[in-house]
Amino acid sequence: MLYRLSAAWAWVELWCAAALAVCVTLLILLNAVTRTAGNALFWVDELAIYAMVWMTFLGASAALHHRNSVSITILADLVPPHVRAIIRKAVDIVVFAFAIAILWFCWRWFLPLDIARTGFDATAFQGNTFNFIYAEPTSTLGLPKFLFWLVMWLFALGATLHSTMHLLTRPGQGSPV
Repeated sequence: MLYRLSAAWAWVELWCAAALAVCVTLLILLNAVTRTAGNALFWVDELAIYAMVWMTFLGASAALHHRNSVSITILADLVPPHVRAIIRKAVDIVVFAFAIAILWFCWRWFLPLDIARTGFDATAFQGNTFNFIYAEPTSTLGLPKFLFWLVMWLFALGATLHSTMHLLTRPGQGSPV
């Protein structure tokens, strides 16, 4: 069940990342065309950057599910298979700890209960917490930055799901224990 949920979540992440890759390409093309025409759209660069950031975080989370992340395997390649399985589980534990830490940092950064307690009033939230996350606008788009930072929650939740699935998977199997 957990494996299927992780696989479905990774599939959605990859499709969203692919759609964002298309968006980045189209935005850069739009930027080139409008600059060549002497009518540059000043907000296109920023939107392309945010789309690329979202694409990267979603792709990185999906890579955790598929175990396609960049890794150095020189030690694991030199040891017997049973030791390699232990190393792999140790890596799974480290990735899980990282994912939990990111979740905790997102919780501390966004303070969802505190913003809810203020009735989603950003000014009252700022006064109570000295946290200005909900008030800071983007440079050219004029949208609140926290909307673009929400990808951190998606990454943290996806990474936690995928690393939990790997922790509960026996070495050499595709589905959890």
